[in-house]
Amino acid sequence: MSAPSPAASLAAPSSATPLISVLIPAKDEAGNIGQLVTEVVEALRPVCGFEIVLVDDGSGDGTAAEFVQRCTALGAAAQLIRHQASVGQSTALSTAARHARGRYLVTIDGDGQNDPADIPALLRQAQALEAGGEHFCIAGFRHKRKDTEWKKIQSKIANAVRRQILDDGVPDTGCGLKLIPRATWLRLPYFDHMHRYIPALVRRLGGRIAVVPVNHRHRTAGVSKYTAWNRVWVGIVDMFGVRWLTRRSKQAVVAQVETIGEI
Repeated sequence: MSAPSPAASLAAPSSATPLISVLIPAKDEAGNIGQLVTEVVEALRPVCGFEIVLVDDGSGDGTAAEFVQRCTALGAAAQLIRHQASVGQSTALSTAARHARGRYLVTIDGDGQNDPADIPALLRQAQALEAGGEHFCIAGFRHKRKDTEWKKIQSKIANAVRRQILDDGVPDTGCGLKLIPRATWLRLPYFDHMHRYIPALVRRLGGRIAVVPVNHRHRTAGVSKYTAWNRVWVGIVDMFGVRWLTRRSKQAVVAQVETIGEI
């Protein structure tokens, strides 16, 4: 895999760490990304400090230029990271998480089907959960899907199989809208397609999962990057891998830490 180009800061970040970094993996999403950025800013500017981190995963269109133009026009703190070639959504999110500065990471799909107006609800749920421990994940649930009937059938099959194998506590792991502390993300194992199993991987750390119903919208531009093959059948191998990781994991409970001498 070719090394990604350095992150490009679009607006000078303030000295304060943003509460939220919104991570957007995108490939060939010109026509969607500008409106998505506008909606993120509208949803979060009245609520908290934030930044937007876009990973352009080998796009062949004007995705990056549209992102830069809109962030600059809105004065939004943002980072653009460009992969030289497409390496997939999980790797793009991993790149974004490493560059992000926020305390919480919010993942959102670049196609505009997730609604940024739902992010404050995820944040409220996160702040309620935080007192109970450092690791958690707030997962969106698309309770009124705006996809084709065939895609809904694929999703139902995939979710049913996943629940049977992993019992991860979420009805809809395919929803791209999730919130997770950055410190938790950096503890997760990386592998291709891992973004589909974030709730199970957080549970592996002893973390808690909460589900928040969210809006879902029709795609207005571009085409989906997923098919029946890469949604369901390839994922079965990954599910058994995640199940193995979970069963092989042990959580240590520290009873005492004692320091002797100077450190």
